[in-house]
Amino acid sequence: MAIKAFKPTSNGRRNMTSQDFSMVTRKGPEKALTEKLPRKGGRNAHGHITAAHRGGGHPRQYRTIDFKRDKDGVPARVAAIEYDPNRSTRIALLHYRDGEKRYILCPEGVRVGSTVESGRGVDPRVGNAMPLNAMPLGSIIHNVELIPGEGGRMVRSAGGAARLSARDSGYAHITLPSGEVRKVPDSCRATLGQLSNSEHRLVNVGKAGRNRHRGNRPHVRGMAMNPVDHPMGGGSSRRKGRQPQSRTGVLAKGGKTRRPKARTNSLIVRKRTKKRR
Repeated sequence: MAIKAFKPTSNGRRNMTSQDFSMVTRKGPEKALTEKLPRKGGRNAHGHITAAHRGGGHPRQYRTIDFKRDKDGVPARVAAIEYDPNRSTRIALLHYRDGEKRYILCPEGVRVGSTVESGRGVDPRVGNAMPLNAMPLGSIIHNVELIPGEGGRMVRSAGGAARLSARDSGYAHITLPSGEVRKVPDSCRATLGQLSNSEHRLVNVGKAGRNRHRGNRPHVRGMAMNPVDHPMGGGSSRRKGRQPQSRTGVLAKGGKTRRPKARTNSLIVRKRTKKRR
């Protein structure tokens, strides 16, 4: 999938880029696999804003995705590849041989007409799902479970790919995109391949109206607020001496957010090394 640029017919179009959606083969979703997605505008049950800068946006429907991939022994044909407004990667509509239809996350290399399967004895091809103890070492995977049968929790965004690096004492060592090496039970499932739409990060929004269509409201700097509204607010001019932090006082740069006594700390073999962008 390529990035499409626009002619500079206006200031908003000058630096705007978009995806060409050449991989998408169907416009509307499968109605039986959609649910209502109410918009809350970042407010909780009491009407208080708990997630700032959210609201508006184009109406969406939620596509029910099969993260478990637990339909074993039944081959499925990829009937269509669709755009999902709720996630960055593309999704694939599967038609199983017994007549059932499901959505899955679409990896690179899967096209309309491809056949995918799930189960222990399937071939290690892109799009097939199987337990980690049945995969070849060094496999590129995504949609990795943390608890067997729970459904994929890790590596689900566009271009995401992890690597099965080792197996030892009932655990599989997974190298995540962040550089972290984590142990998960080797009976957990994952899907082979790298997720599609890897150029998602290269898109330049270009103008403010496009952000509003996405449901993002304007962002106000904490330094421009009053001290009653933000810890970094107040003063007669700009002040760079304050430590960057959120409205609730959570440190923004260099502050540790993981609990030192978290139950899953023992499953981390190596902490992440890749700098977050």
